[in-house]
Amino acid sequence: MKRTPDLIDAARSQWGEVHPEIDTTSIDVIGRVLRAAAVLRRRLDTTISEGGLNRAEFDLLCALRRSGAAVTPGRLNELTVSSGAATTKRLRELTDRGLLERSTDQRDRRSARVRLTEQGERLIDGLFPRVMDAEQALLAGLAARQRESLAGGLADLLRAMEGPGEAH
Repeated sequence: MKRTPDLIDAARSQWGEVHPEIDTTSIDVIGRVLRAAAVLRRRLDTTISEGGLNRAEFDLLCALRRSGAAVTPGRLNELTVSSGAATTKRLRELTDRGLLERSTDQRDRRSARVRLTEQGERLIDGLFPRVMDAEQALLAGLAARQRESLAGGLADLLRAMEGPGEAH
């Protein structure tokens, strides 16, 4: 079945006219991944903001909820692919809002541990299912086989870009 041309096809065609000597085939993947990410973020951020959070805060609280235990800020950097400064800022803001609490690590007094408060847990437990429903709705136009194929291809792409040691 022939695919309907999209904005990425148009961009490649235009670049082909401007710079015919440049291989633009990477745009087929990178352009579509970036465009899909922008559309997904815009649509999902609406649902997340209904819970009073932004995407970065939601991701951090989700990382804590699924970890099931207090973790170090450094581990949160890894789980959320954030810088130390960004994580520190988010931790301070979320703690001030009563969603997190920090404690000193009993084994290493120089290190802190962070965990969700009951309020933080309730917020994520209420918001996460709504975000999953929104994601399912966004993917409803794809058949199960298409979703599986796309998920596999994206996993391969991430492994190629991050390397085998990046998956934690």
